[in-house]
Amino acid sequence: MDGSIALLLAQDGITNGAIYALLSLALVLVFAVTRVIFIPQGEFVAYGALSMAAVNAGFLPPTMWVVVTLGVAVAIVDSVAALREGAPARLPMIILKNAVLPILAMIVVRYLPLKDLAYPVQVLIALGFVVPLGPQVYRLAFQPVAEASVLLLLIVAVAVHFVMVGMGLFFFGAEGGRIPAFTDGGVTLGPAYIQYQTIWIVCIAALLIAGLALFFEHSIYGKALRATAINRTGARLMGISADLAGKLCFTLAALVGAFSGILIAPITTIYYDTGFLIGLKGFVGAIIGGLASYPLAAAGAILVGLLESYSSFYASAYKEVIVFTLILPVLLYQSLTTHHIDDEEEH
Repeated sequence: MDGSIALLLAQDGITNGAIYALLSLALVLVFAVTRVIFIPQGEFVAYGALSMAAVNAGFLPPTMWVVVTLGVAVAIVDSVAALREGAPARLPMIILKNAVLPILAMIVVRYLPLKDLAYPVQVLIALGFVVPLGPQVYRLAFQPVAEASVLLLLIVAVAVHFVMVGMGLFFFGAEGGRIPAFTDGGVTLGPAYIQYQTIWIVCIAALLIAGLALFFEHSIYGKALRATAINRTGARLMGISADLAGKLCFTLAALVGAFSGILIAPITTIYYDTGFLIGLKGFVGAIIGGLASYPLAAAGAILVGLLESYSSFYASAYKEVIVFTLILPVLLYQSLTTHHIDDEEEH
């Protein structure tokens, strides 16, 4: 291996690692706030990329039917809960927010010249019909069992993963999707040629990470999520709704996943099940961070990207094995240095 090849592999590793870092941060956030190991995180990557590919080709994003269907389901569930609590005055807002607005958005988008819209507008439309799936999934699948054990929440997460993969196959088909690069061409730096799309990915990932940091440090909702992550019972006593915190962190996770899919769609073909493997590599980064530390999770994800890149050069057939084997020493170290607390002891 000469220097130019090493730089090229490092470029690929950092590019992939930036995406893994975003997913790792989302996984750490969801677990810290809700105790859910969010296995379906990668599905939002596939949904975001394939929805963007559909919009860019001039077709309606198939996920809009999922958003509308789940929105109606959430409206029904919340309406029943409101009636049981003796609060019928909440019904109009529940129906408007969960059922009417998604239907109106679908009608409006149906008559737009999608293929001729500006690229940023296409991105917003794609995100608009993927991100709402996050809070909808939380409300229907996780909120009813929010106080259950971590194992039960994991089982529910696995079930949601299989459902979302099946829906992806049904709505998007087995053919992959790809979109044009944000900017064509590249720049030569010494022996390395760096594509502009790679620069876009790394810069936008860095901006998203910085934006999340500012959100947690300076916004009231971010501080509420931090409080819930540190002490759920104390947060409840201070008036912070655990349900609102759950919906908010799932919204952020869906946004990060969908936008990550849009970022990588110009450089690789995305299929309905591609997101699972990408999400798992983000999970490796989150494990390195102990599912608790955001900086360690981001650094671990970059390490995963670099390890994957260089492994593909030396032993391409075993690169996935090498990446996932990284979990073993990390788990061994954490098991030897961390005091284990059973769920029963937590309650």
